[in-house]
Amino acid sequence: MLFPTIDFFVFFVVVAALMAVLRTDHAARKLVLVAASYFFYAMWNWRFCGLLVFSSTLSFVAGWGIARAERASTRDRIKSLAIALHLLVLGVFKYFDFFVGNANASLHALGVHGEIPFVEILLPVGISFFTFHGISYIMDVYRGDVALCRRPVDMFLYLAFFPQLVAGPIVRAAKFLPQLYAERTAPIDVPRAVMLIAGGLLKKTVLANYLATDLVDPVFSDPVHATSFDLLMGLYGYAAQIYCDFSAYSDIAIALAALLGYKFPENFNQPYRATSFQEFWRRWHMSLSSWLRDYLYIPLGGSRCGALATQRNLAVTMLLGGLWHGASTKFVAWGALHGAYLIVERWLRPVSTRLPDNAVTRVLAGLLVFHLVCFAWLFFRADDFETALLYLQTLVSFTPGVVQLTPFTLGLLVVSLALHVVPRDLPGRAARLVFAWPGWALGAAGGVAIAVIGAMGPDGVAPFIYFQF
Repeated sequence: MLFPTIDFFVFFVVVAALMAVLRTDHAARKLVLVAASYFFYAMWNWRFCGLLVFSSTLSFVAGWGIARAERASTRDRIKSLAIALHLLVLGVFKYFDFFVGNANASLHALGVHGEIPFVEILLPVGISFFTFHGISYIMDVYRGDVALCRRPVDMFLYLAFFPQLVAGPIVRAAKFLPQLYAERTAPIDVPRAVMLIAGGLLKKTVLANYLATDLVDPVFSDPVHATSFDLLMGLYGYAAQIYCDFSAYSDIAIALAALLGYKFPENFNQPYRATSFQEFWRRWHMSLSSWLRDYLYIPLGGSRCGALATQRNLAVTMLLGGLWHGASTKFVAWGALHGAYLIVERWLRPVSTRLPDNAVTRVLAGLLVFHLVCFAWLFFRADDFETALLYLQTLVSFTPGVVQLTPFTLGLLVVSLALHVVPRDLPGRAARLVFAWPGWALGAAGGVAIAVIGAMGPDGVAPFIYFQF
């Protein structure tokens, strides 16, 4: 069930209506949201609802065990066992065949002719996200950063809440669980939520979808027969597409949660404006990058153990961050590139601090970061590592020919990237302005906006990119 569809619209209207009827019955509200979230997930594949039950039960029981254990060694064992079980489930469903393939390649290199059979396990949608939610809760309880989850229904809602279930953002238990126990006094900011949804629909159904169908998919499916210019525009196009696609999902998820009375963290902050790679990761998929920092990079030692250890920790964190996106060599390469970027940036920090801090140096630094990020996107988007190398080889060969990029697609690309220079408070200001109109004008404008967005988008709605992770 995709966000920009009639089915989801009807589903959400029913859920929101029930929430309004049960506005003072908090226990019933949570039960309804859990049931709605499991229905939402079952629409993808009902068989995997058992995984959600297992992850939620494991996290709840582990949290209580850690909180009640009197000895530190017992708390350590419960934490380690629970995290290991979470990772085991993730590993079996997401990485089993990847490791089997690499094991078979190693056996062949050693002259062994037998093979470990592939199982071809179906990947449950969103498994990486609800697994990371469970692990973060266990770690937060272990560290004392979050109060113990009081009831199983609260944990079931935390892991399965449908706005963020299949593609994030990754919401920390310390931010979400207190909202289940606090009385809601502040009114829901409906104008801002509506503007976020409208902007998300525009970014997904028009910008991201057209960039994919008219530019990115054609050049990546057959890079050998594309011109170097089209291949370069294809890289820019994918950078714009994945930003519009994923930020659209995040915006809609944040808005839907807000309309139901819950607050989600911001997940994107104009990432292509970054003038350093460290800043890029503070702006791109912020909930994942902060998760990797707090639950992987810092526990490894962070930057506290000397230069070499810091470089190792950066490399390991980004490699595992790449592998988190998928069981493929291309994602490992993508993570390795970003790890290398961060390491080299640290090496050059003494030099960069002596450069003048003015508009020219900031623009040049931003252009450098953007193009190196685009280069890494090549490996992220390509069907496999070999196709990425073929794409790169054709790109740098300066192949001539008839350019396929149309003025319409180029215009969409420019608009998509121009979103990074739009004032961040513009949606809020526009919402306050629009919602000051009379009711009849507001309804007419809303209907026209929905009709225009729907008419502008291509036929059908492609799944969001991050559904595959």
